[in-house]
Amino acid sequence: MSTSIRYLLLGLLSLAIVVLDQVTKVYVMETMRLHESITVISDFFSITYIRNPGAAFGFLSSSSGTFRFVFFGLTSIFAVGLLGSILVRMPKHDWMGQLSVAAILGGAIGNLLDRLRYGEVIDFLDFYINGYHWPAFNVADSAITVGVVFLILHFAFEKHPDDAPVLQENRPS
Repeated sequence: MSTSIRYLLLGLLSLAIVVLDQVTKVYVMETMRLHESITVISDFFSITYIRNPGAAFGFLSSSSGTFRFVFFGLTSIFAVGLLGSILVRMPKHDWMGQLSVAAILGGAIGNLLDRLRYGEVIDFLDFYINGYHWPAFNVADSAITVGVVFLILHFAFEKHPDDAPVLQENRPS
């Protein structure tokens, strides 16, 4: 497969994640009130509209809005640039790694767009067991998480040609 087609397909994956992320967020914002929750599976899953001014698990959410905007904006832009650089430097045959990085990149762009447009990230996927809630998240967060998990598994189980056992000749001593 040519390099341009490969990058086109990876770009389409990232774009599909961004579009799905943004469409779902807009739908939630237009059809729900802030903090409204719709139970989908009782005692397990709801759609709950929240806005997260911080990072994962509310990290830095109590910092000033200006600080968060600059910090998360610059961090996100750096991450997108780094991911793009990693993607183009990955070996051509490394499809699993490339797909993983493309998913992470799409998720990072989706959350960056929220930060640039709203100064915070829109979250709505709310999983819980009885009263114990996992922090709400969104499609972009899901793509980042799945991409990172697959990338870790890929690197953990990746075979290198020089990892093959070397047979030594039987030589008399």
